[in-house]
Amino acid sequence: MALLKFTNAIVLSSFLRLSYAQTSSSGNNNNTVLTACQSIASAISSASSVFYPGSPNYAADISHWANSSTENAVCSVEPGTANDVGAILRILGKSRTPFGVKGGGHSPNPGFSSTHGVEISMARFSEVTYHESSQTADIGPGLVWDDVYAALEPHNVSIVGGRLPGVGVAGFTLGGGLSYKSNEHGLTLDTVQAYELVFPNGTVGTVTPEDQDLWFGLRGGFNNFGIVTRFTLKTFPQTEIWGGTIAIPSSSLDAAAGAIASYQVNVTDPKAAINAEFSYASGEVILNLAVFYDAPTPPPGIFEEFLSISDANASSVSTRTIQELVQLEANAAPAEPNVLLNASPVKSFTKPIIESVINETKFWGDRLTPQSATIVSNVVEVFLPSMFSHGPPSAYPPDRSTTIAPINLFLGWTNSSATNTMHDALVQSAAQMKAVTIADGQDVEDAAIYTNYALGDAPLESLYGGNVQRLHEIKGRYDPNNVMGLAGGFKF
Repeated sequence: MALLKFTNAIVLSSFLRLSYAQTSSSGNNNNTVLTACQSIASAISSASSVFYPGSPNYAADISHWANSSTENAVCSVEPGTANDVGAILRILGKSRTPFGVKGGGHSPNPGFSSTHGVEISMARFSEVTYHESSQTADIGPGLVWDDVYAALEPHNVSIVGGRLPGVGVAGFTLGGGLSYKSNEHGLTLDTVQAYELVFPNGTVGTVTPEDQDLWFGLRGGFNNFGIVTRFTLKTFPQTEIWGGTIAIPSSSLDAAAGAIASYQVNVTDPKAAINAEFSYASGEVILNLAVFYDAPTPPPGIFEEFLSISDANASSVSTRTIQELVQLEANAAPAEPNVLLNASPVKSFTKPIIESVINETKFWGDRLTPQSATIVSNVVEVFLPSMFSHGPPSAYPPDRSTTIAPINLFLGWTNSSATNTMHDALVQSAAQMKAVTIADGQDVEDAAIYTNYALGDAPLESLYGGNVQRLHEIKGRYDPNNVMGLAGGFKF
């Protein structure tokens, strides 16, 4: 739809900032939030409901993949229609009540999709509607990718979606979306055809490429511009795939590092993908290498170097559906209550860079395990140099001329008093790996880090580069009263 009238009706803001959720401020105590909860309950239709502590719905609504991201809201609300989302936003904006918006609840950053105010759970937006004529699917933001793959499988189509079970559609898509199919089709945001959006003033509209600035901002800009109530994504014909995990012991890591570097240089087939997770275990570093080929059988010459590594166990690798592949990682949910991620940028994975990943895993595993760390992992995510070329300009990535792949740093721990130590370790380790990458001759000093892995206090410029000013202007145009600033996340 055209948004000209809406755009002209509101003025440009000059406020730019980065924050966690505004979980408390003067005049917004629990009684004030409770009043907002009661107002919402009176305003919404029978398709929606408000819940309070003690209710099973409330417990589910505030629950997150990482327990450290769960906060105790005064109430939760499950809207069932876009118009009800609009009514909720009008009340929250007028009362200046802090809120969170939870899709799948997979953000590890405290306060990003949680709150001590009003938690908006999108759980009732759970549709998957396939449109054969347009080869698109309408997908609700309350879903996780497991649900989407299962719903589309009978139609023999799929989408560019998540690689692990339990990953939510909403944040994944709004932040970028790295997928096994990204070499073929780009980021998930590159496959979006339309958004149904509830604007901060409560109106509902459809955003398409014709809405140039808002289209640019929504693709990588998270929840700064309103609440998405439907994604329309492009679908692609889907056969069975070939994939699984190759387990490689510590004694064979040198061979594995060489094989990954060789794969990066020599494999140009966009149907192929790998993820190399180096993890600390019992004083050693081991490798779980996820391999994927978007056909029932890969051609020769792609994965043989991995399969021939001494003592490698490839028993889980076979022909299967994408849904079955994702479920192989069903134990990927964090085993401990505290989790944080970070990322370090790389253009091309060479053996020295991979060796630095192994060294960092061992170094921090030795140091953090005595401080209650139970998960110390670094994941090398290898993509083709052309991966960012699949889409037009967007909020993320700020530069599409060169693909920047992430090393995904992942820590989990039990003692909540160690949070600052773990945060600082992630910062230091990412910086060390970045220094090694620069020393390897790769110009990543100002390269954007992947939004969905970034620590919550990462500067906006480190994610969005030269796009920050434009995003600031778009935010001011569509949310002059900073209603979405009452929710958490990276804020323009």
